[in-house]
Amino acid sequence: MKKILNYLTAKSAKILTQSLISLRALSFVFACLAVTLASCNEKKAEEAQEEEKETTEVALTESQYKTVGIETGIVEDRNLNKVIKANGYTTVPPQNSAEVSTLIGGTVKDIFVLEGTYVNKGKVLATIQNLEVIEMQEDYQSAVANVEFLQLEYNRQKTLSEENVNPRKTFQEVKAKLAAERARAQAAKNKLDALHVNTKGATSVVPIVSPINGFVGKINIAKGAFANTGVSLFEVVDNSQMHLDLNVYEKDLGSISVGQVIDFVLTNQSNKSIKGKIFGINKSFSNESKTVAVHARIDPADAKGLIPGMYVSANINITNATVPALPKDAVVRNADKYFVFVQEEGHAEEKHEHKAGEKEEAHEEEIHFKAVEVIPGTTDLGFTEVKFVDKIDSQSKIVTKGAFYLLSAMKGGGEHSH
Repeated sequence: MKKILNYLTAKSAKILTQSLISLRALSFVFACLAVTLASCNEKKAEEAQEEEKETTEVALTESQYKTVGIETGIVEDRNLNKVIKANGYTTVPPQNSAEVSTLIGGTVKDIFVLEGTYVNKGKVLATIQNLEVIEMQEDYQSAVANVEFLQLEYNRQKTLSEENVNPRKTFQEVKAKLAAERARAQAAKNKLDALHVNTKGATSVVPIVSPINGFVGKINIAKGAFANTGVSLFEVVDNSQMHLDLNVYEKDLGSISVGQVIDFVLTNQSNKSIKGKIFGINKSFSNESKTVAVHARIDPADAKGLIPGMYVSANINITNATVPALPKDAVVRNADKYFVFVQEEGHAEEKHEHKAGEKEEAHEEEIHFKAVEVIPGTTDLGFTEVKFVDKIDSQSKIVTKGAFYLLSAMKGGGEHSH
């Protein structure tokens, strides 16, 4: 019995020892796995930091630096104009634009101008025919003849009345008839003058004349067609007093005043800047846009080549302010953000190890740049106001020429091979 007990005790001790060994082995495996996972996480974090660094940094060799023509500078305080941006279009005063129509209907006989032709006030643009004009001339001439006869009769009756030969009533009747004929003659003359038709002779031709100096715009008639009254036949525009109608939002109205200078460019021809001066501000809103029309006069010398209806983008110069600024080419856009490139100090080219007997090659030193986000403001006189999202040293070297090249290199990976 004692032997059996000794055997069972020895067996239990052996099993217990094996279990402890297994637990220790399992604990070692888990410890190794934890170390491996931690190493992987650290490696991923390092890779993420490296990737972020690569997307905001770019490096150039000294030869690339010189070839591209990189130039650097520091942020300077500049006196820049604060501006309000506005859109609008070119137009002319109402008195410089005319829709030419006819006071009497008729058939178009001749057209003497083409679209784009410059005409002076009173120039005959076309003629129409209407037989009623002949009757008007006859009425005038008849009335004039009656006036001449009645004038003689008036003089005779006046003499007789003064000598008490004829009753005064006869004189009064002649006087009334003379006044009526004079009125009829004047009315007939006024009609013919309005139609620009001569009172002498008999013609059915009515000239259509230009009421202002200017260029012929649209021509809405054709030879042989019937021209109705009240319908525009020609458009004539005088561009000598061209001005702008700009749409300014309610929030900016308090900063706008007469006399302020504006700079504008044509929306489709942005290569030329033209100056103007505000001369009027509307006192009511335009429809439902919540904008107010601001009128700016253009110098006649600059207005050459402009026509009404051209869309413009304008900067209304408000005040001067001293702000931190950089040359406008230093600021580049990437997606919906703006950046400048700061030259980083203290970067040296990594040393390369060479095997025994291997010839050492010369490696150029690299110059590193980092993209720093900024918020651009006013642009004036070739400089742009900048506000840095994260503060930088005031003496940092910022790329003022070649920033677009660095942006392209950064987008391409900015890698440099040895």
